[in-house]
Amino acid sequence: MFFKKRQPKNQIQLEIDMTRIPNHVAIIMDGNGRWAKARNLPRISGHQRGMEVVKTITKAASDLGVKVLTLYAFSTENWKRPEDEVSFLMKLPGKFFDTFVPELIANNVQVRVMGYVEQLPKDTQASVKAAIEQTAQNTGMILNFALNYGGRAEIVSGVQTIAAAVAAGQMHPSDINEEIISQSLMTSSLGEYADPDVLIRTSGEERLSNFLLWQMAYSEMVFLDEHWPEMDGEALKKALLIYQSRHRRFGGLAENMSDKK
Repeated sequence: MFFKKRQPKNQIQLEIDMTRIPNHVAIIMDGNGRWAKARNLPRISGHQRGMEVVKTITKAASDLGVKVLTLYAFSTENWKRPEDEVSFLMKLPGKFFDTFVPELIANNVQVRVMGYVEQLPKDTQASVKAAIEQTAQNTGMILNFALNYGGRAEIVSGVQTIAAAVAAGQMHPSDINEEIISQSLMTSSLGEYADPDVLIRTSGEERLSNFLLWQMAYSEMVFLDEHWPEMDGEALKKALLIYQSRHRRFGGLAENMSDKK
């Protein structure tokens, strides 16, 4: 009988090509509730644990050289969840930033938030604003939270902005192209890193769930079985290894894409 040789713990690090780290990693942090249920814990325990994992993954991504880490924290559809769960989720940004901002500053990580923040409770808005202001001078990785965000709503808002410009005579309909549309979206401030190189979704689900629908036209997608509370630096590296095993062609042929990463 042949036994599978256990992989050394540091083997993942050795296999990662540090010259091919994706610039923009987007993550759908799924499975908090299922993780909690499997342990006979309330769902909010899963969210609490998930918040700690955000800290772990942020540090790991920053250490690897990721330029932008976008985390799907709360969707426009999540308001449909039970009231007590939504209330708890709205308190998480304050708890998260109160404890983590000093470490973000120490690690030169800048916080940004995209979504309909003005619709959030006032204390949540205040926590978000404070974190953005306190880390604004940091020049390292951007930690970008999608908070009260929905991909379709984002596109609708972008189209409305463009339509208003046309109505005001500032633009002709024939001027509208992909660049104009991209500039109207919430990721426009990310510049060349606006579109994720890779989407990671945890907990075994394989769908976009209304996340970055325009921006992920050519993103690689990696689906992991681990629930979000089970994620750590090694699991992130595993996802990036899967990403690095792919050959991104952007609609072209592999032999013509040797300069693409």
